[in-house]
Amino acid sequence: MKEDFSVLSHKLGGGPKGLGDPNDRSLRKVEKDVLVPKLMRERTKSEKCVNEVKDFHDCCLKSGLLHVVRCRGENDRMKACMEKWYYNQDFIKECTEQYLDERSEFRRTGISKKRKNTRMEGSM
Repeated sequence: MKEDFSVLSHKLGGGPKGLGDPNDRSLRKVEKDVLVPKLMRERTKSEKCVNEVKDFHDCCLKSGLLHVVRCRGENDRMKACMEKWYYNQDFIKECTEQYLDERSEFRRTGISKKRKNTRMEGSM
């Protein structure tokens, strides 16, 4: 019998698709410091601070190259709203759990959320 050997630890290279253990709930440093905050930024822009982001975007479109000077107020309001959510402990836990669920699904199926959404849109 051939025994599989890997340089990666079981939780990083195991699992049904060889992508890691789907039940592992620990975060690597890059996930904790980069990927979870990225998810938080995306969610605050699309769910929590929609009006502030829209106001800033509209101001930038109207102002052209001078948006740096003309849209300071809108930018400050948008940053304040995003900062409020960025330091909210409940929101951080919620985004961390969402990230872990998405990672677990990827490790279980081998299909990323982005590819899954593209595939579903293409079938309609």
